[in-house]
Amino acid sequence: MKTSVIGYPRIGKLRELKFAEEKYFRGELTERELRDTAEALRVEHWRTQDAADIDLIPSNDFSFYDTTLDAAELLNIVPARYRELGLSPLDTYFAMARGYQGPAGDVKALAMKKWFNTNYHYTVPEIDDDTQIKLVGTKPFDEYAEARSYGFETKSAVLGPITLLKLARFTGTKTIADVEADVAQAYAAIIAHLGHLGAPWVQLDEPWLVRDLDADDLALVRRVYERVLANTGSVKVLVQTYFGDVRDCFDLLAELPFDAIGLDFIEGTRTLDLVRTHGFPKDKLLVAGLVNGKNIWRNHFGKTLDVVDELRKTGAEMVLSTSCSLLHVPYTLANETKLKPEYAEHFAFAVEKLGELHELATLLEEDDPRTSQAFVANAQLMGARPDKDDAAVQARVAAITDDEYTRLPARPERERIQKDEFELPLFPTTTIGSFPQTRDVRAERRALKRGEVTRDEYEQFMRDKIAACVKLQEQIGLDVLVHGEFERNDMVEYFGEQLNGFLFTEKAWVQSYGTRCVKPPIVWGDVSRPHAMTVKWSTYAQSLTKKPMKGMLTGPVTILNWSFPREDISREESTKQIALAIRDEVLDLEAAGIRVIQVDEAALREKLPLRKSDWFSEYLDWAIPAFRLVHSACKPTTQVHTHMCYSEFTDIIKAIDAMDADVITFEASRSDLLILDSLAENHFETEVGPGVYDIHSPRVPSTEEIVDALHKMLAKVKPEKLWVNPDCGLKTRGEAEVLPSLEHMVAAARQLREEHQA
Repeated sequence: MKTSVIGYPRIGKLRELKFAEEKYFRGELTERELRDTAEALRVEHWRTQDAADIDLIPSNDFSFYDTTLDAAELLNIVPARYRELGLSPLDTYFAMARGYQGPAGDVKALAMKKWFNTNYHYTVPEIDDDTQIKLVGTKPFDEYAEARSYGFETKSAVLGPITLLKLARFTGTKTIADVEADVAQAYAAIIAHLGHLGAPWVQLDEPWLVRDLDADDLALVRRVYERVLANTGSVKVLVQTYFGDVRDCFDLLAELPFDAIGLDFIEGTRTLDLVRTHGFPKDKLLVAGLVNGKNIWRNHFGKTLDVVDELRKTGAEMVLSTSCSLLHVPYTLANETKLKPEYAEHFAFAVEKLGELHELATLLEEDDPRTSQAFVANAQLMGARPDKDDAAVQARVAAITDDEYTRLPARPERERIQKDEFELPLFPTTTIGSFPQTRDVRAERRALKRGEVTRDEYEQFMRDKIAACVKLQEQIGLDVLVHGEFERNDMVEYFGEQLNGFLFTEKAWVQSYGTRCVKPPIVWGDVSRPHAMTVKWSTYAQSLTKKPMKGMLTGPVTILNWSFPREDISREESTKQIALAIRDEVLDLEAAGIRVIQVDEAALREKLPLRKSDWFSEYLDWAIPAFRLVHSACKPTTQVHTHMCYSEFTDIIKAIDAMDADVITFEASRSDLLILDSLAENHFETEVGPGVYDIHSPRVPSTEEIVDALHKMLAKVKPEKLWVNPDCGLKTRGEAEVLPSLEHMVAAARQLREEHQA
């Protein structure tokens, strides 16, 4: 059986792309040197897949920042404000991704949102009324030709036209109907050009097709693809779906003249039933996504072969594939030297998943694969999981009562109590939590791990950083302070390291966006908290100031969503275990005198089912109560904050309000404050701080810019409910950007106070 990979991690085995790009941004690397690094990585990735005997290897899955942005640039979807900077093509591209502030001008970055139900972020293309959509770029062709020059035949992977249209933001009067013909023509031109190069396959990625589709959506798919596929010549077209099943458009995809259809059998809960019920067209290949591209557990060969057996009954001609791009898993287990073998043998990262594809394909060629040595060894592995069960944790979860999900008194009364308790000014200012993780902080953490400094020396260093941070915030004039989180490597990993039930890696990095990479923990077993995790740092920081100091925690849903979860119990069960652990920490902080506690749920939206009909029954009905479980025992005088970022929140605003926090801060700056209308329409009760500036861009906002944003907010939010804050933590920014940005933010809040007192 042949094998296919949808996409491959682009950052490199040891984050080589990240480091090269950061050097380029600092002016330490030329464009030529950056492009040479990129080429070397692409060649290494093709060579690795070729060595694993992968038959359909992707090209054009590489990106300097984001493949959605790549597709927009390819089709001339570049807003005028970026063109007018007069920068090189590469720097124009980076200006769209990161913003630009320099001699050529001052522009914000394009909006950034979560990529479907993952922790990856895509850049939102903007289509205005002057956009002329046409094929202008050469990236897919250049990379296909490059691969061939090194001796690798590839399928060119391009974001599909429907997903591009649906993800784009239309900023003028035009709609999808006004541009769909131009988009279809451009994609037809892409296929034609690949044909001229001799490319055998093109893969059009269409994850949007696993969402709820109505009659208008289906009509759009038909119109666009009838144009795109009208004359494909020698190029075979694979429509690749992932992150769910295509129950609404299965028949349409079978009818359209695709050469292959890629289906997800991991997250697609109805995919197998669709094929069994409807059959599969004899003139098409079924690219079966059976190796999980989003989690790191070894493939269960028995379950995979059971699905293949069912598919074979339909007579479908199959190719074995990953369920989605391997972008979402780390590069290789070979980098992990500290994982015990009895744990490591249960995992497969990107390189190892290539091996699984090859091993499964080989098994499936045998007359009786279930008797093979590889199958028997895999079955034995699946039954051998040490250290995963904790009876005390399971009993505590089982004993949770309904009352533990409700905080009393109700929020309106708590709001009155807290106004008297804190006596904060109108438009109180704060930050989201972290301050810049400078080189000296990272060096000190490395020194502790290497034994070059003692634990006492390390903690004194961190206390000095906290003291400086508190002093800086008081000088700036912030109203509610944070300790800066200098002791934390990551907002999830830091807590996971102190909780029972987690495993950690050394170099298992995964791209979140651009040059930002994360190292998700692995939930191995039942989770509990053996000791307090943050209390000593928060109480020390509070001792330095009379202003309120926030205790900073990560919420249970986010901890699970930003970890690699277990597959042997439900996500609901894991989340409740984590929620009880965080609840214990909240109560310890409160007992230690911390009166403001922020429990971040940055990733709440991330795992929301892609189909609206599943939102509550499969997710929100337990995710929202899990957050309430964390804070329900708090005193009414304790102010509970939460934070969310870089997702579409407007359609779940009522559910977010039901979290029953006292204050919530949102990312809003990159999305032009579009969330404000939803807050007003849904009579949002929680006090709210829509981010007034984008911390993921290096540009410094002016006071006037922030004042303008606050005026827009006040058109939708009552003054007594509005907080003033950046849209996310400041960890990734430089000190030179943070200080003036916060000074301008505080000045803007003071200006608004004067306006309202006049």
